Amino acid sequence: MRVYMRKSLLQIPSPSEEACSVDEEEAFLKDPEQIQDELPQPFRMISKLINTLIDDAWSTIQNRTQIKLAQQLKKQSPVLEATGQIQISGKTNCLASSDDGEYVFAGVSKGLCVFSALTNLAVSAWEEEDVEVTSLCVTCLGGQVYLIATVDDMGIARLLVYFSNFITLIKVINEPEDVSRRNLCTKFELSRGGDFAGVMLEGNGESWLEVYRFPKDSWLRELELAQTTSQKQQTADSQDGVLTETVPHISSVGDLKLSPSVIIMKIKPPKSISGTSLKSPFEVLQKTEDGSVIGSGQNHMISSRQWEEQETIFQSVYKKYLDTVESKKTEDKPCEGTFDFLLPGGLLPMFGEVKGPTGVPVAISLWWSGNHDLLKYLLVRPTKDKNDKTEVEPKPDVVWPNARPILCSAVSRCTKYIALGLTEGLLTVWDAYLGLPLSVLSIPRDSDIRHVQFMEPHTVNKDNVTCSTFQVNPKTQVLVSCKDGASHVVVSVRGRDTTVTRLTERSEDQSSLPSAIQSIPFQPNLVLFMSRNGTIALMDSTDGALICNFGLPASHALATPWDPVFLLDPERQSLFIRGDKKLSPDELLEGKVAASSLFIFNFNQFSFMESYRDTQTSVQAAKHPGTWEERCELYLQDRLQSLGDRNKAMAECWNQLQQHAASVRQRQEKHLNRTAVTQRSQIQSTRVKQGAKA
Repeated sequence: MRVYMRKSLLQIPSPSEEACSVDEEEAFLKDPEQIQDELPQPFRMISKLINTLIDDAWSTIQNRTQIKLAQQLKKQSPVLEATGQIQISGKTNCLASSDDGEYVFAGVSKGLCVFSALTNLAVSAWEEEDVEVTSLCVTCLGGQVYLIATVDDMGIARLLVYFSNFITLIKVINEPEDVSRRNLCTKFELSRGGDFAGVMLEGNGESWLEVYRFPKDSWLRELELAQTTSQKQQTADSQDGVLTETVPHISSVGDLKLSPSVIIMKIKPPKSISGTSLKSPFEVLQKTEDGSVIGSGQNHMISSRQWEEQETIFQSVYKKYLDTVESKKTEDKPCEGTFDFLLPGGLLPMFGEVKGPTGVPVAISLWWSGNHDLLKYLLVRPTKDKNDKTEVEPKPDVVWPNARPILCSAVSRCTKYIALGLTEGLLTVWDAYLGLPLSVLSIPRDSDIRHVQFMEPHTVNKDNVTCSTFQVNPKTQVLVSCKDGASHVVVSVRGRDTTVTRLTERSEDQSSLPSAIQSIPFQPNLVLFMSRNGTIALMDSTDGALICNFGLPASHALATPWDPVFLLDPERQSLFIRGDKKLSPDELLEGKVAASSLFIFNFNQFSFMESYRDTQTSVQAAKHPGTWEERCELYLQDRLQSLGDRNKAMAECWNQLQQHAASVRQRQEKHLNRTAVTQRSQIQSTRVKQGAKA
């Protein structure tokens, strides 16, 4: 008998475009344990017939989809024109509005401009040569005092203050002593109210986050004193006959002495996991100090030798594949960090023990690119001893590990819910107060998630006190956009199934891909879409219907449509869009810079908003829970409201268990019946054999 022996082991072929064949039957990875992968007849013919039917059905679906899109385009959607215009000297790179909606701040090519949201006129400016502001964050310290955080095109972070119609520089965060060794700032954000600030820095191939605490009350007193002194000096000069300005002016940081800010934390990316010398679980638990932070993976019992052996095995098994990847490997970049400030609340003791004013954040959440963990750090740590000092490089107080690396994140306005977009289209929505997931689902697409945002109404505080909305109803709406152009709305309710509504389909045309997708803060049912081809559309998130388009004047076009500059002001319910004047070919050849303007679209002046205002549900702003009694009361209210849903889910689970038990009982009875029949047949056959022998 002939025996065919394999001379050499089959290896995984190296991936290459040339190896792929046009025939679909040959364009798959063959099983290395099988010599032949082709199906025998007649199964091969059946497979071809099924593939042909699927291809025909898919082509029919595509044709019907194109016809449907063409019919939608034929419908005349209204084009809304701008209700106002602001002329700006220079290029506008970023926009931000104040918390009370009084002012609009614009980062321009030579500094900063402030406009009145009521009159659309410039009220102040801060100019500095060779300073082009590219990032901007504004918050209200109190009264008519606004704190401004800027980052320019050279990566320099500056902190400024606006009061009495003048802008004053307070501090340069990363002022370089040596230009060759300077640290670049990639993100500079302020907490709502101006109590804390986070600065993401890069330098020497490393990145880290610095968290500052600002003496807010001292700054307000010092600014008021400086303004009073300036007014007295102005009055004295006017009595002496000296002509002065009608408004007190403090022009530079030398004229204004404010209390210094304090850096409270410097957080670096977690180190890569390596071998350890720990040999017992007791030593591992001792390494975690109090044992409350578990999940980072830094403390384990894997030795360096075991780590090296696993690495050697991995390299040998996937050698050919790794060789092809190493040729395309690019230069390693520093980790990019994303952080958000968290308000007090929750059932965790460490967050419940922290006390502070209402609306002041007590923690910060942080995750690094390419990492699975969401880290939480306390901003105000309870001191157990008077000699205790603030730890500049602290360890995380809470670690939330995830199954896949994090790509994007979003925190609700009340900081109760956190949404994480993971690789391979996985979305998780967490209840940060209870530490429980509201939903974990996979977006039905093969593209990674690019951006997530909570769709929640904006509440107006009459006293302009820094606070957030705390909704007892655990219903959340998350706007999800993918890299392939598809967008979805995910609605999560505790105790119910998560629903996914598709807004836009995947786009094959690169020019029609969305460059910005954002929910309207003053009307969560509306979503703003900006495409790379310059179109600006407003859609209904409930059914994905196109409501209208925003049109700029014929003489202007949307500036940088791949990265548009726009602002949604929730207080004035307005949309600000930067448009550049169109240039002729001759002007383009001459290198002329196009003049830019801000076009304003006031939603209050549009008639279609009346129907949405009638259906808009009012959200009542509640004071954030401060004591344990208030938190427990809200938790019990949440449990009481979800009682019906939980009972329904429990009844469904009980019915499923009963059905499963019934099916198991039926299988057991069938098995027992078959066993009994087999035993009776065996007994009868035995008796027949015994009778024959007798």
